[in-house]
Amino acid sequence: MAIQGIDFANLSLKDALDLAILIEDEAQERYEDFAAQMDQHRTPEAARFFRYMVENEAKHGRELSSRRLQLFGDAPSSVTPSMIFDIEAPDFDAARAFMTPRMAMEAALASEVKAHAFFVSALPALQDLEVRALFEELRDEEIEHQHLVKIELAKLPPDSRLSEEDFVDEPAPQ
Repeated sequence: MAIQGIDFANLSLKDALDLAILIEDEAQERYEDFAAQMDQHRTPEAARFFRYMVENEAKHGRELSSRRLQLFGDAPSSVTPSMIFDIEAPDFDAARAFMTPRMAMEAALASEVKAHAFFVSALPALQDLEVRALFEELRDEEIEHQHLVKIELAKLPPDSRLSEEDFVDEPAPQ
């Protein structure tokens, strides 16, 4: 998780909304990548769950974008994608060739925990009351998202006792 060039003490509400939108966009893109990888590895259940997360991130991004548009119109953003990295997006190495739905959900849960930690850690530096209220709202939404993933996890049967190594082919002589 990394933030670069953002002064939280002087963060405006417009910039905070732009930051939140970028965080959702990054997570959505990573879940799209993961879904495509799961399709390639023929793990449709994990792909389906990642597409579910794509829709959740997109919905939240649309809600934030609508709010931003209502408040600030098409005023240019001073927050760019290069200023953030892995705030809510699942870690690149979370995807596995033989990923089960449980593993996919656990990766998503870790991402929601990571996003919650980001908003919690930013709160002490925030000076603007509207920005603080937005970050508190976003922090609380991450708890709700964790709860939703935990509900889905609870519906799953336990994974088999097989590990990824059980599916790896030995090198073949040339």
